[in-house]
Amino acid sequence: MEESAFTFLALGGIIQEFRIASLNIVQGFPTSDLYKRLNSPFFGETIGRTTNRLKDGKIVLNGKTISLFKNNGPNSLHGGKEGWGKKTFEGPKAVSRNGREGVLFTYLSRDGEEGYPGTVELRVWYTAGKEKEREDGVEKTVLEMEYEVEFVGDECEETFVGVTNHRSVRTYTIAFCCKIDEWALLMRYLLYSYFNLSGKPTIEGTEATLHTTQYLPLDDTAIPTGTITSYPNLTPYQPFTLGPTDPDIDDCFIVNTDPSSIPLDTRTQPLNPLASFSHPLTNIHLEVLSTEPAFQFYTGKFINVPAAEEENVPARGPRSGFCVEPSRYVNAPNVDEWKGMCLVKRGQIWGSKTVYKAWRA
Repeated sequence: MEESAFTFLALGGIIQEFRIASLNIVQGFPTSDLYKRLNSPFFGETIGRTTNRLKDGKIVLNGKTISLFKNNGPNSLHGGKEGWGKKTFEGPKAVSRNGREGVLFTYLSRDGEEGYPGTVELRVWYTAGKEKEREDGVEKTVLEMEYEVEFVGDECEETFVGVTNHRSVRTYTIAFCCKIDEWALLMRYLLYSYFNLSGKPTIEGTEATLHTTQYLPLDDTAIPTGTITSYPNLTPYQPFTLGPTDPDIDDCFIVNTDPSSIPLDTRTQPLNPLASFSHPLTNIHLEVLSTEPAFQFYTGKFINVPAAEEENVPARGPRSGFCVEPSRYVNAPNVDEWKGMCLVKRGQIWGSKTVYKAWRA
């Protein structure tokens, strides 16, 4: 039986390692200090209090217009200047959930953090194991991530929430043996993992398949124009190859095109396949499934991480990894027809679930 392993940090809930057949398929750094200094691409971070871009760095809540930190041109990105991915979470706490051993991380985001009103508590469960599917008989390593955010404060009546996978590290380490359905973890937390299945410096040669090609067209500041249409030159369920520079994708693909039917807690919804990937050099495969109605697919054009020679860490450049970020629609808080999917009233809970399955053929 091949060994597989996961390591996490309490810093922003980062996934530091996801090993399949001894290959770490996620981008990251060996120490927490390097994450703090070099992690401009958000490697492995938990994104919050909201995800992706908010138009003009503004939201309207409780009848007031709130200005947010603009860190992406005119827009606010991934929670602001110091989103949840830069915070130290509580945990890990060993738990049993859904029949598997796992860990729980929590984080209390207080009223006014990054400008967002209301105190909310984030709870993230990671569980891991193995499964063999009837269709192909292949044993797969499974990592399940469950996110829950509860509006626990009484400072106001409503706030916006959105969490995805794109975290400060304590001075201690927790490690569990990771073999078969056990798993290792070194305090690190996740929300925005960059994958590379090639074993090489770039994702070139990766075979990709998207299960939907409905997407949100963007304006010149990367904010959706409000329509949903078919992505040009892509066909759902039809594999395509990621070359040295093309296709160059950084877009939000839509699984559920009816925004009025999307609940605040999507864990009640089916777990849908979003995308699958493989690489012929390593024969490593990855599937991404989620209860979320959309996902950002990014092929890493703007990755630019300098080398850390003293730690023997190489530079990472464009297309050194790709992202699949299950989420709600981009800029949903600022679109009347969409904001219900992320508007949390006092006492309510926002939730989602994402599953990664990986194996070597």
